[in-house]
Parts: sequence; structure tokens; C-alpha cells
Amino acid sequence: MSKLARLGGEPVIKNTDESLFHWPIVNDAMRKAQADVLETGNMSGTDIARRFEAEFAAWQGRKHALSHNNGTNALNAAMYGIGLGPGDEIICTSVTYWASCTGALSLGASVVFCDIDPESLQMDPASFEARITPRTKAVMVVHYMAHPAPMDEIMAIARKHGLKVIEDVSHAQGGHYKGRMLGTFGDVAAMSLMSCKSFAIGEGGMLVTDDDEIFRRAIRFGHYDRIIDVYSDAEMEATKNIPFGGLKNRMHQTSAAIGIEQLKKHDAEIAEIDRAMKYFWKGIEDVKGLKMIYPKDSGSDKAGWYASRFLYDAAAFGGVTNVTFCEALNAETGGGFSFGCNMPLHLSSVFFDVDVYGHGKPTARVFLPDGVDPRAECGELPHAEAVNGRVLGEPWFKHADPARIDPYIEAVHKVAAQATELLPINDTTPVIGGVALSKRKK
Repeated sequence: MSKLARLGGEPVIKNTDESLFHWPIVNDAMRKAQADVLETGNMSGTDIARRFEAEFAAWQGRKHALSHNNGTNALNAAMYGIGLGPGDEIICTSVTYWASCTGALSLGASVVFCDIDPESLQMDPASFEARITPRTKAVMVVHYMAHPAPMDEIMAIARKHGLKVIEDVSHAQGGHYKGRMLGTFGDVAAMSLMSCKSFAIGEGGMLVTDDDEIFRRAIRFGHYDRIIDVYSDAEMEATKNIPFGGLKNRMHQTSAAIGIEQLKKHDAEIAEIDRAMKYFWKGIEDVKGLKMIYPKDSGSDKAGWYASRFLYDAAAFGGVTNVTFCEALNAETGGGFSFGCNMPLHLSSVFFDVDVYGHGKPTARVFLPDGVDPRAECGELPHAEAVNGRVLGEPWFKHADPARIDPYIEAVHKVAAQATELLPINDTTPVIGGVALSKRKK
């Protein structure tokens, strides 16, 4: 076996085929849909967006869908929709993107973080239940990195304690848990549809629910031109169409037009990704120290494998860290592998100490009883704090083409077989949010 490229040898892949990873896959129908919006000047209407909503709701099997200009605002509308407000608490896993829960602060609520399961990286139901207080209003369930959360346990706990359930499906559009589509378990779901997601429309978000009042509240929060659809004449006279949140959350119609076309091919494209990723893992399943993260339940899947991660055991490679192992893999392939994942949010002072809106005290505590400390309510979150040193991200193959995937399999075997040769250059600095602290820009 040849010398590792990271140590001066020849790489396995000398010229990376970017078409294997290009995303989204654009067709003529998407180009025409976009051009039609531009040529008619119909960019700020809602007719195309409403059609997209109707088709999206049907795909999800939900009564209502409400399009948004981005996933962050869709999630914020979901929190407002369930009535999250001053003095309330919402529980969320610490390891997720900040948009999952940060909007709670703008509603006067605080976020209490729970731990993750160390094997699936999803919400730990026991940790969730242990953090419920009399102030807990809801739980934000994130289907993190395309893997479904354990919805049976989470829903049972939520119903037992009378909590609202929001699903963040930004990483897993079209995914399933035990045969049921993600986003159909909770009271409401919201998701990002930005260009890097497995359901990509450029920029946008979607909220889905069967609850008429949640839908109505989400409209009045940031869709001024649609309030008339859900308000009585008396309410219209009183409010004069002013959105309660003072926001303008509607989706750009170019994004909606692209979304309609994406719905026609999304299921086929994520099925192709699933075949490609499983082929890759079949090729490296015998490598000890690397473990695919994939749901064990029948009927569950990882949909588009967005931002997928796998477990890395440094001990199996003589103590070589995930950072060094990742660098060696990328030296062989020209890129595609990554280390770590999102920063544990409970490590940020924003949720505990920062006065965001000038109240004269930390925003998270403005409406809490004196003496209540949301940081203390989080407690110890050992798995969340350790996760960035335990995971790697595999290349996101968009085509199930063995001839083009095989070199990546070869690269994994090559680095695994010679990993201990990397010890003299081993990077042992901590990793936070997928960034080795020694590699941060000064």
C-alpha cells in the first residue's frame, strides 16, 4: 500500500469529480419556472406560494402548510403558533443549529437544553423528561443530520406532561420514522428549504400543521396579506391587517416555483442518495473504529442524508484524533470528509447571560421568577460536550455510481491501515462546532 498523501505520498484521487457532489440537481422545468416568475414580474405575490403550500401539505399528509422566506422564521412562527411566550421554557437538544430554538428569546421565553444519545446523536428522551419544569411549554424535536428522533418516546413524554411538540425537519425533509413521514408527529413542524438542504429551493422555509389555531397564529404573526383569510370581519376591523409580530415572512415566488418542481423529483433524488451512501458504507463496514449512524427501526431512514455523520473511535487508530484522520482522508480524496458537527448551544452565553434587547438583565431571565437560572436547569450534558471529538462526516454522494465511489472507499481503507503513521502530526486540540480550536482564524 502506498504512502499516505498527508505524509507526502500520492493521493488515491488526483482529480475530484465535482459532479458527484453538485447540488441541487437543476432541470429545465426548474429553469423555466424561475424564468416565468421573473418575466411576469410576479415575484412578491402569493399565488405560486399558495400552490406550493397545497402540494407540500398533500405530500406531507398535513392539513395546512405555510411558506416562509427562510427556515428560521418558519421555526419562530411555529413557536409563536403554539403560544410560546413570556416566562415559558422550551426544551431543545444542545447539539443542533442555532435556528432551532434561538427565536424563543424574542418571544420572552427561555431555552433549556437536554443531552443527546451518544449513538444516534438525537434527543435523549430521559434527559428531556428530567428537564421539564412547571414553566415548560414545549419541546423542540430536531431530526438531526437526517436521522429521525425517537418520536414514540418523545411523544409519550410530551403528552404525559401536557407539552406542545414542534418538529424541526430542516435536516430530514421526506424522511420517515417507523414508516411515518417526519413532520407529522408533533403539533406543528417547520423546516428550512435553503439551497444546501436535501430539499433545496434557493432560500425558504415551510411550516406544516393540522391545527387550525396554530396555522391562524402563524399567519397573523408575519403574513399581513393573508390575515384576511383567517380573521372575522370584527377582527379585521380591529387590527387593520397589521401582523402581530410586525414581520413580513412570505416566501419569494421564485423559490416557491422552484419548490413545486422539486416536489416532483425529491423522492427519487433522495432514494438515489440513499443507494449511493449505503454503497459507500457497504465498502467500509469492515473498518473497525468507524460506525455508520443509521436508524435501527423498520420503516425508518435518513432520507437525503443531509450533513450525515458517523462515529469515530480514536482508540481503534492508536489515538489519532478525528481531526487528523479527517485531514488524511481529504488529502487522499481532495475533500468531502469533515470532522465534528454543531457547537453545543448550551456553551453559548446568548442563552443565559446576554441582554439582547436592552432589558437591563439577561434576556433569557427577563420573565423568569427571581432565582431561576436556565443554565442550572440544563445541568450536565456530557454527551453533547463530547460529540465533536467523536464524529466524522462522510462525503455526500448524489449519484449511486460505484466506479466513482470506489476510490473513496479505497481512501478510507488506506488511511485506516496506516493511521498510526499520523501520530507524529496528530492534532489533539479540542474541537468545538466542527472547528479545531488551533485552526480558528486569529
